[in-house]
Amino acid sequence: MTNKKVCMLVTEHPFLDARIFKKEAKSLVKKGYHVTMIVPRRNGYLFDVNSRPFTDKFLQQTFIHEGVIIKTYDISKRTFNPLTDPLFHLGVAEEADIYHAHEFYSLHYGAEIKRFLREKKQKDVKLIYDSHEIDPDPFTTTDDIFQRKYQMLLNMLKEVNHVITVSESIKAWFLTIDPTLSVEVIYNSPPLANNFIIRGKSKQKLTICHEGNVSDKTGSLTKMCKITEICNASMNLNFKIIGGVLHGNSFTVPPNISDKVIMTGWVDYHLIPDAMSDVDLGWIDRDSSKSLNFMYAMPNKFFSYLNNGIPVLVNKSSDMEYFVRTFHCGIVVNKLNATASDYAEALLYANSNRDKLSQMSINARKVMEELFNWDMMEKRLFDVYESLSSTNIKYFI
Repeated sequence: MTNKKVCMLVTEHPFLDARIFKKEAKSLVKKGYHVTMIVPRRNGYLFDVNSRPFTDKFLQQTFIHEGVIIKTYDISKRTFNPLTDPLFHLGVAEEADIYHAHEFYSLHYGAEIKRFLREKKQKDVKLIYDSHEIDPDPFTTTDDIFQRKYQMLLNMLKEVNHVITVSESIKAWFLTIDPTLSVEVIYNSPPLANNFIIRGKSKQKLTICHEGNVSDKTGSLTKMCKITEICNASMNLNFKIIGGVLHGNSFTVPPNISDKVIMTGWVDYHLIPDAMSDVDLGWIDRDSSKSLNFMYAMPNKFFSYLNNGIPVLVNKSSDMEYFVRTFHCGIVVNKLNATASDYAEALLYANSNRDKLSQMSINARKVMEELFNWDMMEKRLFDVYESLSSTNIKYFI
């Protein structure tokens, strides 16, 4: 057990984020760390993973939820000047032993907090940067903004004791910046689901699933409907959407496929395995030609599918493609920007090769059981923290 104080700094994510709260924070509490999360409110309210505001609970400025201390601030009062920024002041007041930043700008405040405590309080704290993605992304950022943010990153990394990230390619990206950085990959893996079912056995229909946000801006909703239309011309396909549009948005399924597109709405994190009980394939579509993050991504839904023994259907990328091909746990459409027709062709193949699909399902579950479930990732998290705690926190005199 430990009595170390941990302070997680959040500028963008919902406080119940699967990676930040449900896995990392709760695991650290279980290990004996005293964990505080400093998180933003919008219009006075905390918000859920679908951006819906919590108007009937979590209304206190400070409260404890499942063993984690939650301290909140008004996101509209955030500034880039630490002297006037609420996140900075709340972070300094914690005087934690380890600060854990989850975004580019929370890292900015984390570095400022570390410098302040060193110079004003003579306390040498540790700083972790949990890089969920590459920021700045050179494919999606204009040259001038990229150069400005990249120089900021170089400066902030001087204060970082350990980087945590979500894929091997992002780890390699950081090591090209500074080969002396300590970097660990902690995948977005959930706890191992119970009641594993081999997928693909029922030949009456094929069910494909999308978990998470959907948006017309990205074209994902339109593409899902088009895939469903094409496939149902020659097979029985259901497209299940676990999640949906963000709060305040809406989506109407075309009448001709209304019985084929199943919308569950947003499902509690722990009930996702139940929602996936009838799913044969999990779909992830990213245009990797336009984003380095999409090329390197290993999102929550990828491991959520595999965790439930669901083979993954992805388009060409780097890390997801390599994973699927290495462990034979899905189908890769060999295009950076795959069309609905491309995916429909892959689904017709899966429907005609049920034995292969079932073997992919077995492989998917096996790799999560043996290598990549949250118990395994939790050990990596603890190792990072113990490496920072193994040296005594220094107090300057």
